[in-house]
Amino acid sequence: MAVVRPLAALLAGTALLLAGSGLLGTLLAVRGRIEGYDDQVMGLVMSAYFAGFFLGTYAAPGLIQRIGHIRAFAAYAALCAATVLLHPILVSPWAWGLLRLATGLSLVGLYTVIESWLNVQAPNDQRSQVFSIYMAVSLLALAGGQWLLGASAPDGFVLFSVVAILICLAALPVTTSRMTQPELPQVPRLALRALFQAAPAATLGALLGGLTLGSFWGLAAIFATRIGLDVTGVALVVSVTILGGAALQLPIGRLSDRGDRRTALVVICLLAAAAAVGTMLPGGQAGLPLYALCFVFGGLTFAIYPLCMAHLLDHLEPSDTLSAGSSLLLLNGVGSAIGPALAGVAMTRFGAEALPAFQAAALVLAALIAGGRRLLRHRDNEHPSEFHVMVQTTPTAIEMLPEVESPEPEPEAGPGSGR
Repeated sequence: MAVVRPLAALLAGTALLLAGSGLLGTLLAVRGRIEGYDDQVMGLVMSAYFAGFFLGTYAAPGLIQRIGHIRAFAAYAALCAATVLLHPILVSPWAWGLLRLATGLSLVGLYTVIESWLNVQAPNDQRSQVFSIYMAVSLLALAGGQWLLGASAPDGFVLFSVVAILICLAALPVTTSRMTQPELPQVPRLALRALFQAAPAATLGALLGGLTLGSFWGLAAIFATRIGLDVTGVALVVSVTILGGAALQLPIGRLSDRGDRRTALVVICLLAAAAAVGTMLPGGQAGLPLYALCFVFGGLTFAIYPLCMAHLLDHLEPSDTLSAGSSLLLLNGVGSAIGPALAGVAMTRFGAEALPAFQAAALVLAALIAGGRRLLRHRDNEHPSEFHVMVQTTPTAIEMLPEVESPEPEPEAGPGSGR
């Protein structure tokens, strides 16, 4: 516990921030259903969040370097809280799309501040422990936020106010911290072609995993309401899926460390596809069977991105790991942005069951690609990198992995450097 005490303020801010973020995503899906927005419209609205997240990965480092971590966190928290409070005031798909874009942009800035600070504060010999604690806090907060959905009626203003309050409270432990503000190095990105050449299964697996999880984050609550669940049922479906991801990632990862990661990817993708198909069946859409299938689906699907990351790092030089990880996260984010839009179109045309069908199709395709690569090219089972529980936030989180070294800052040009 000694390593946690100096980082308690950052972890507390993380928990409050992610509880609010988790509640907001589910709340918007339920509120959109109440407002009569069809699934295609809601899919596009939810995709705007990931588009903002994508844009924020480019904008956040420059702002943080210019005004500092504390001021940047306060600015992003203010922007995020304001956009949340505008949702029940500007009730239209276009307004919500723009607000989701702004929410994604502000949240990625908040995550960047927290993760870069954690990365610097964590002792080198305890980075893995700090990273694991951060992942546990993140996933548990996301799951816990779902249960605030029942605190008030989703067609009112109160729940949006709760989200804004949580985001504002998240700023308090960070902005009042006396910890030294870290430097934020530039994180290069490896060209996607080089990424694909190094590990095709990891590259395409991350993209398809993004399609799957992006559609879950954007449309799972809508699916739950469409099959007749009340607010408590919706919260349970989303939280159980997240808790499955928290519970099963590490066991799955440890098993993948012992064999070929592509084989592990094939197995978990096929099992996750089977769980998704199970929720399409009448017996899998109510009670304990539904929640059990969601737990399994989450446990398997949340493991895809970190498994792809580990497989990629296995086949790169140490000097390329940070840039490659950043590029893989970017590719996963592209999939996450596209997923809700495509799945929303399918749900509008074919009904609620189109969401798990879409997810199952993406997972089967990922399994076929990984299996095909396993058959075409055999590699040994030695793994220089270990599997780590991960969530898809920012490239800064990748720096906390023990085997990843941050790039050294370039020396300043001297008088005789010729620059």
